Amino acid sequence: MRALTWHGRREVSVDTVPDPAIMEPTDAIIRVTSTAICGSDLHLYELLGPFLSEGDVLGHEAMGIVEDVGADVSTVAVGDRVVVPFVIACGECFMCRRGLQTQCEMTQVREKGSGATLYGYTELYGSVPGGQAEYLRVLRADANCVVVPHDAPDERYLFLSDILPTAWQGVEYAGVVPGDSIAVLGLGPVGQFASRIARERGCEVIGVDPVSERRAMAERNGVRAIDVHNEIVDELRDATDGRGPAAVIDAVGMEAHGSPFAAGAQTLVGTLPDAVAKPAMMHAGIDRLAALHTAIAAVRRGGTLSLSGVYAGAADPLPMLTMFDRQLTVRMGQCNVQSWVDALMPFAGDPSDPLGIDDLVTHRAGLNEAPALYETFQKKQDGCVKVVLKPQEG
Repeated sequence: MRALTWHGRREVSVDTVPDPAIMEPTDAIIRVTSTAICGSDLHLYELLGPFLSEGDVLGHEAMGIVEDVGADVSTVAVGDRVVVPFVIACGECFMCRRGLQTQCEMTQVREKGSGATLYGYTELYGSVPGGQAEYLRVLRADANCVVVPHDAPDERYLFLSDILPTAWQGVEYAGVVPGDSIAVLGLGPVGQFASRIARERGCEVIGVDPVSERRAMAERNGVRAIDVHNEIVDELRDATDGRGPAAVIDAVGMEAHGSPFAAGAQTLVGTLPDAVAKPAMMHAGIDRLAALHTAIAAVRRGGTLSLSGVYAGAADPLPMLTMFDRQLTVRMGQCNVQSWVDALMPFAGDPSDPLGIDDLVTHRAGLNEAPALYETFQKKQDGCVKVVLKPQEG
């Protein structure tokens, strides 16, 4: 089959790789009809190469048609149309029963000290082949295939694999109620959905992003959007009676603009041999923290920070005095996708599209165009907000 594979920093290509096969009786094989490029994939493209091997198949947002199932699969059948959560969980352990599928005790990558196994996401999370491919092996299919109707476009359900639940969890973790103010830093795909979900819940929402096309998209969906500038904290406070928003969602993460020292350190580590780079990133790595520091400064006293953007630094300096003095609550973590799917399914199927799911994708292409679109997405060129690939179409 054809698949998008990693070969080095900013170097991916579409190659022919072996077709996946049933390896465990709980597996399923799907023919991938749609897959997406996620902002988290860009961390692999740019920074996390030391934890990848040449030829690794990328991608963790996928859906398709079930082609084969193992002998022990009982809830999924050949011909079903399914979305695959990026988190591989058992659905039955102590953590899964508590809605923490990202901490699944059956799939934790214990030798790396990491949580649940993920599709297409480095040796730290299991090195499981991802979904930017013509076919995907789904592990523990009964717990990790979400059956969806056949009568709606893929994009109505594709985003249940990651970004829609991630945005939902970000708003849940923010702890807001109708009438609260909330700022969303970063209006990429997760930030777009988080701002719309908060708006749908009756919050006063301010989105912040330096890219004009992303601000325009947010405004089309009823969200006030402002540019990034040196007085952004003051502007957020002025817009909220001088206090700051009740909550701030950081939907940016480790590659935030405005952190030149950390950016230089990340680039330097990325050029080192893997044997040196891995321990450096595991024990001394730092993230670009401009967005997080903005969130800490802007949120009102007693407010909540909800971190949806991915952070991976082991030695990130935080202003603990400020955070303690201002009595802030911080919630974060990979998305427990399976916990939120039932709540989101009605939105995906609603013809009125209250979350604007139909207004997110800016680029659609066959798999062969994926390498060029990685670069376009990373550089925020051509108004790129979200890329969907159709592996069966070239």
